[in-house]
Amino acid sequence: MSIFVEYLPIFMFGTMAVLLFSGFPVAFVLGGVGIAFGLIGIAVGELVPIQLYTITQRMWTGAAENLTLTTIPLFVFMGLVLEKTGVAKDMLNSLNRALQQVPGGLALSVTLLGIILAAATGIVGASVVMLTLLALPVMLEKKYSIRLATGTIAASGTLGILIPPSIMLVIIADLLSRSVGTMFMAAFGPGLLLGVLYLIYILVVSFLSPSAAPPIKERAGSTNWAQLIITLLVGLVPAFLLIFLVLGSIVFGWATPTESAGIGAAGSLALAFLVRPGIYTLLSYTRFAIEGATANEVRGGPLARFAAENRGWWSTTLHATRAASLTTGMIFMIIIAATAFALTFRLLGGEHLITDVVTAMDLTPWHLLIMVLALVFILGFFFDWIEITLIVLPVFAPIILSLDFGDHIARADLAYWFAIMLAINLQTSFMTPPMGPSLFYLKAVAPPEVRLSEIYKGIIPFVAIQIFVLILVAMYPQIAMWIPHAMLK
Repeated sequence: MSIFVEYLPIFMFGTMAVLLFSGFPVAFVLGGVGIAFGLIGIAVGELVPIQLYTITQRMWTGAAENLTLTTIPLFVFMGLVLEKTGVAKDMLNSLNRALQQVPGGLALSVTLLGIILAAATGIVGASVVMLTLLALPVMLEKKYSIRLATGTIAASGTLGILIPPSIMLVIIADLLSRSVGTMFMAAFGPGLLLGVLYLIYILVVSFLSPSAAPPIKERAGSTNWAQLIITLLVGLVPAFLLIFLVLGSIVFGWATPTESAGIGAAGSLALAFLVRPGIYTLLSYTRFAIEGATANEVRGGPLARFAAENRGWWSTTLHATRAASLTTGMIFMIIIAATAFALTFRLLGGEHLITDVVTAMDLTPWHLLIMVLALVFILGFFFDWIEITLIVLPVFAPIILSLDFGDHIARADLAYWFAIMLAINLQTSFMTPPMGPSLFYLKAVAPPEVRLSEIYKGIIPFVAIQIFVLILVAMYPQIAMWIPHAMLK
């Protein structure tokens, strides 16, 4: 009995792991195990009943009353508005038009769109589904390799977890009690590096194996540069305006990260239903001037298409609001349940037990960091990022943040450096089987001929690129920290 009491936190962690594999909802597993072991702790004399009240108090102050987390529903809503109103479709058409004669041009367009969507929304599920519906049928029709097409879509859609504004970065910053704005700035460099390496990989594959990503042959002399420029403006201006509203307001000190989320949510509505119609009007009448189109052709062109797509703008807004509410409810339910689990684990002495074990192993700071990152990578095969974050960070972050890496990283930057490496690592959790949410998002809406085994093979090079960037950031912390240092001088 004494052994059971002494190692109660280990039994608690093991019970949680077993029940997570049962397929029971994650929030109920974390909350249920936390409360159950709290009662067991009282029964064996490790806790007193009043400590259960502190759990409910922490659930309220740590999640429901936390102003930092109010950015989550706002960023979710912003991304869903862009998805429902066709802004993303315009962006893909514009990029594809510009790159259609480049080898692998369509795959490059998808990657660039993934980078833009990541900076405009930060919602992985919506981005992957959107990119699959818009791009995969076209890529297959143009005889792209299934592996390259699916790997590109899964990897590009997953960039939203790293490139700000990212919901995951908000949660990590809150758990580490660090600035969300600085966390966003630290993530921007590694996120863009990852996107650039995806583009380089696609170019290399396209040149070495043209059959995997054939260019679209266009008739000689058929390029209308004026139309191309206008098409790019229509597709990209709304997205870049929104990115500037959200990230620019933080970088230039016009708003806090929480306020910028509100600006982004309002800006997405304005861009979708005010700015975008204005750009479509400009396109229509510019076409009238350039091509000599008749007034009837103008009214029947882009304006008519825009009006048809956005006739139900009110229902679109309500649909986005409902979807954002459901997503936010799921996220907050897991956060509240994980808070109960983590506090119970700590009250039972789990944090001290793990610290004692790590101390007994006599690991160097680098060995311990590698061990934690390897653990996160392995957990990514079985669990989603939110479970990994809310379980691993409260346990291991205090240990990592107490380490001394000497001149390699300044003490003030340690938390941000560790958080960015964790975020890069967690990207793999979206793309590694058997769980891999991005893979299942893609498979759910992909054509029937796309087999899951082909998707698994397609993501291998992109996961390797993610690991390579993780190693680079570990070796050269300035990749993550140069933007925060430059902006905060």
